[in-house]
Amino acid sequence: MAEINVNSSNFEEVVLKSELPVLVDFWAPWCGPCKMLGPSIAAVADSYEGKILVAKVNVDDNTPLALEYGVEGIPAVKLFKNGEVVDQFVGLRPQKAIEQFVDANL
Repeated sequence: MAEINVNSSNFEEVVLKSELPVLVDFWAPWCGPCKMLGPSIAAVADSYEGKILVAKVNVDDNTPLALEYGVEGIPAVKLFKNGEVVDQFVGLRPQKAIEQFVDANL
């Protein structure tokens, strides 16, 4: 399953109303660590298909959304359950660490 690009107009429907937990990657195209994190996030999306959704929010195009969720540094990854942030991390992490992060919150 590919990541879903999310913006201010579909965030509520895709993330907040999802029956599955949603891993949201707040990123920007100019961000080096974001580019490095991308393949790991994509791999997690594939390996956790049916267990979680993976959404990506471009903070340059969705600044109000990033501000609403307190994104001060990127990449910022937040896990939503039932419309609420239940855990988060900022910065580059290896795929295994992201999988452990997801597993701890399922």
